[in-house]
This record gives sequence, C-alpha cells and structure tokens, in this order.
Amino acid sequence: MTEERIARLNELARKSKTIGLTEAEKQEQALLRQEYLASIRQSLEAQLDNVYFLEKDGTQTKLQKKKHGPLS
Repeated sequence: MTEERIARLNELARKSKTIGLTEAEKQEQALLRQEYLASIRQSLEAQLDNVYFLEKDGTQTKLQKKKHGPLS
C-alpha cells in the first residue's frame, strides 16, 4: 500500500471523527481499510515464512503454517 493511500485513509479517519463522511467517502474508507489490512497480513506472512526454530541438537526447523480448524 502506498504512502498516499495510507495518508488518504488517515485523512478520512480524522474527517469521520470531526464532521462525518459522505456515503462515497465511507465506501472509499472501507476499501482502503481492506487494502491496508491485506498488506499488513501479507507482510506478516512473509516475515513468518522466514522463521526457524533452533532445536537442541542444533538443527533448524521451519515454522509450519497452522491448519485451520472448525473455530478458525
């Protein structure tokens, strides 16, 4: 997500707290929030892909992705 889009999201958040948003602005804010959250999730997933556990015997074990259960 670009800095301009983050700035726009922050601008809309400030405006919603002061004077309120139009319906079009609310929709834009919702889309920007979804995009922002997706970029955070992607960044975190990329970081976790590089996590390894150091075992007692000195070997490294890569972090495994958790399988989604019925409560996820």
